[in-house]
Formats: sequence, structure tokens, C-alpha cells
Amino acid sequence: MFRGVSQINLDAKGRLAVPARYRDELATSCSGQMVVTVDRDGCLLLYPQPEWERIEQSLMARPNMTPGVRNLQRLLIGHATECDLDGSGRLLLPPPLRQYAGLDKRVVLLGQGNKFEIWDEATWEQRREVLFGDGVDEEALESIAL
Repeated sequence: MFRGVSQINLDAKGRLAVPARYRDELATSCSGQMVVTVDRDGCLLLYPQPEWERIEQSLMARPNMTPGVRNLQRLLIGHATECDLDGSGRLLLPPPLRQYAGLDKRVVLLGQGNKFEIWDEATWEQRREVLFGDGVDEEALESIAL
């Protein structure tokens, strides 16, 4: 399970240094093989390869004659890019995906259980404020008994 928020600097080549606390898990679960793709919310999604393969198979099993399914396949699968952790625990994020998410220097890596979200830091801070303000489903909060 990936959880927590990490503020990270991208290097000049667009590499993201995965925090050390996740590296052993990623080495064990996927040998450092990851897949990054776009998300409709303007961030990137980063999956361990086996987790991505389950999602990809599920998405491809849906009938693509439906425009909504076809569009989702285009977005998620069409932008999916394999990337491997290097010896220093870094991932090279492809330029088109960095551009899509507005990633320049400061980014946020947000653990989401089976995956990570990668946000531009300023965009995430704005989004977080909205979520705390009125973006949280009250019924969902009550159902998990916080």
C-alpha cells in the first residue's frame, strides 16, 4: 500500500527520485518496473507494472464501441509509458506527460494505495484546498467512521 505525500524536485532531465520508503516495496513487487499515464484531473498516475497490467486488461475487456470507453482507453492506454527505477531510485518522466501535468521543478507524489499520483506542487496545493473546503463526500466520510 502506497500512502502519504512527498514533495520532490524533478532534476533537469525530468527524473523523479522515488522516496526511499517506497523503493524496497517497488523492487520486490515489480522489480522497479513502473507505468506512468495521464489522469483526467490533470495529474499523472504511476503504477507498478503488475497493477497496471490488471487495469489495462480490465479496460481492454470493455466494449470499445461505446464512446466513453473508447475515450478512456485512448487517454489511459494511449499515454501509458513504461519506466524503470534506475540504480539511484529515479524514474524518468517522459516530456509529453510532464507537459500535460504541468510538471516543471516541484512535484508532489501522493500515495493512493495501489498507485501514486504525481502533481505539480502548486496545482496540488490548490486542489487540496478545494477538497478540504467542499470536495469531500460527507456520506463517504460517515461510512468509514473517521
